[in-house]
Amino acid sequence: MFIDTHVHLNADQFQEDLQEVIDRARAAKVEKMIVVGFDRITIERAIKLIEEYEFIYAVIGWHPVDAIDCTEKDLAWIEELTHHPKVVGIGETGLDYYWDKSPKEVQQELFRQQIRLAQKVNLPIIIHNRDATGDVVRILKEENAQTVGGIMHCFSGSVETALECIKMNFMISLGGPVTFKNARLPKMVAKEIALEHLLIETDAPYLAPHPYRGKRNEPSFVPLVAEEIARLKEMSVEEVAKATTENAIKIFKLNV
Repeated sequence: MFIDTHVHLNADQFQEDLQEVIDRARAAKVEKMIVVGFDRITIERAIKLIEEYEFIYAVIGWHPVDAIDCTEKDLAWIEELTHHPKVVGIGETGLDYYWDKSPKEVQQELFRQQIRLAQKVNLPIIIHNRDATGDVVRILKEENAQTVGGIMHCFSGSVETALECIKMNFMISLGGPVTFKNARLPKMVAKEIALEHLLIETDAPYLAPHPYRGKRNEPSFVPLVAEEIARLKEMSVEEVAKATTENAIKIFKLNV
């Protein structure tokens, strides 16, 4: 059994064939999926999905790229939705310095607000980090994010950064890039970081693993991530599946 801890089934790319995508995931033994909503439309779709499918859960928050669009009203709405029993995390939030739609200071302020919201409602925080590691780690420390912990989603940093995040009560989630031939850092992290701190995800429809790189990703591909971690750790896929499933159940407090 696998759990895809970060998937965007609420994305436009899945609107045409959503049921088939879900059926393929279930056939591949992906028994639970965490759908991430990061703006008004995708959060609304995420809530609809968790009400329709008993094996789907939601994480809701506001993406750093669109931080400039987030209002106080949006944050109050997100807080209200956290009362739903199948909303299991806040995010994805964090910092993205690759795109320049939202100024850094606006992103940082919204990141802090969402960490505080996670603390208020006692849910884990799902972190998006692109080209902003120093500021992400600093803000997590300044806001005492270890009180709720969370997940470093689609982690692409160094072993040293991973260990620093683990000390702050965060799990390290690996996705499709760990299967890429040139992905030196994710492979090192998969090899060096103890299984008790690892999760697997697709981030579908983005970042499809090898041999589907460049195509639309989907949750049925998450076993390929587990297979690569197993290869790097010289252990069985079953061991990786069991450990990462237990880790996901624990961090999201899932009913099983």
